[in-house]
Amino acid sequence: MKTVAQGFFEDPRIAEAKKLIRQAVTEHQKKITGVRPADPALKDKYQELLKKFGEQRGGPLFYQYLGSGIGNGALVELADGSVKYDFITGIGVHYMGHSNPDVIEAQIDGSIANTVMNGHLQQNTDSARLVDLLSTQACKYGAKVKNVFLSTSGAMANENAFKMIYQKRAGAQRFFAFEKCFSGRTLGMAWVTDKAAYRAGLPKTIDVDYIPFYCESDHQGSIDLAVRAMQKHLTRYPGQYAGFIMEMIQGENGSWVGNTEFFEALIKVCRDNNVSVFVDEVQTFMRTHELFAFQHFKLDQHVDVVSIGKNSQVCATLFSDDHKPKPGLMSQTFTGASAQIAAGHRIISEVVNGDYLGKNGKIENCHQHFARNLEKLQAKYPAKLKGPWGIGAMVAMTVFEGDEAKSKAFTMKLFENGVLSFMAGGGSTTRVRFLMPIVAVTTHDIDKVCELIEKTLVEME
Repeated sequence: MKTVAQGFFEDPRIAEAKKLIRQAVTEHQKKITGVRPADPALKDKYQELLKKFGEQRGGPLFYQYLGSGIGNGALVELADGSVKYDFITGIGVHYMGHSNPDVIEAQIDGSIANTVMNGHLQQNTDSARLVDLLSTQACKYGAKVKNVFLSTSGAMANENAFKMIYQKRAGAQRFFAFEKCFSGRTLGMAWVTDKAAYRAGLPKTIDVDYIPFYCESDHQGSIDLAVRAMQKHLTRYPGQYAGFIMEMIQGENGSWVGNTEFFEALIKVCRDNNVSVFVDEVQTFMRTHELFAFQHFKLDQHVDVVSIGKNSQVCATLFSDDHKPKPGLMSQTFTGASAQIAAGHRIISEVVNGDYLGKNGKIENCHQHFARNLEKLQAKYPAKLKGPWGIGAMVAMTVFEGDEAKSKAFTMKLFENGVLSFMAGGGSTTRVRFLMPIVAVTTHDIDKVCELIEKTLVEME
């Protein structure tokens, strides 16, 4: 006995329609083969559109970027007819690249479902399927974060995690976080993010004490420094710390990579003082050679709460049984659009079932290929470029000794030359970062991007 929906989704007319759309997408994608300049005939109209959009949104865009609606893998067409390499992927969202036929097909399945949005009160079977995939993969090495609550943004996934932890540790009101962390821009997360400019004029919501992040050049020293800082705060505010929000890799600060021994030392202090361990994976999810960065660092036995976002399309908070919220604490009208949920399941399934993970997987191979190219450039231009180069799909570099103004000028010039990147960090430690569309990217793409990086370095004094 089939449901009406099963008959609908198996209708041969639906299959034929998806086949025709796939054919049309593939046909038009073939016209996008490499970087190209804007069409002069579209320039004025494009500039007018950018100006109006900037005024209506309350400020100009960081880049003069408005997509046309189609791309080809790592390449994307803008509405002025230009084509660029997208190596920042919407700050890490477009993992499958642009106009991926499989993602489009998944979105079609979601878009022809009965509702635009899934929510707390009504969710379709696609939500259950996505939750099961996330729960199974998160716990495959023994982690206990089997419960999954879907949400619409990474900041909201983090907010939900804070609420769970505060309720679990009722009475404790402070949190630990790493120096220079980024947790989101909601009213709560603005006070967790270690950047004063992001909370200027906002009323205080959360008390956070910051712990120095790991320094590879001083392994044991950075461990000792961080542990001492935690112990000092715990002595000053005994029993007042509910949780520690940990980034395994500090993306917004420049793709600085943590260390297992470092995290384990801090987690021990947490355990000794009834402090919950919360791993923020909104940016790191699917970017190391394990699906979760906490798995990469072999911390499965230690995590209490985990947040994910960006690559997953629909964001989520994963948590252990002993952090289950009481009725009434968690609810959202929207947990994600039906098309998002279907696309998220398709993307995660591709990475789980394809040759992406592991030390010999595509994520690691692409990183090593990119890093080798950058090392060659560093040898040629030692005063202009240096590492370290990040990890996995999170690649970063320091240009012009980390000078903020020159780094911004570099990203703007690189954009003009045909590559989307982004800044990270700030001040004298500014970095330029890339978030590769791993499913779509090829070594040829990486080589071409590195050629344009070199062109930009040469053009800048």
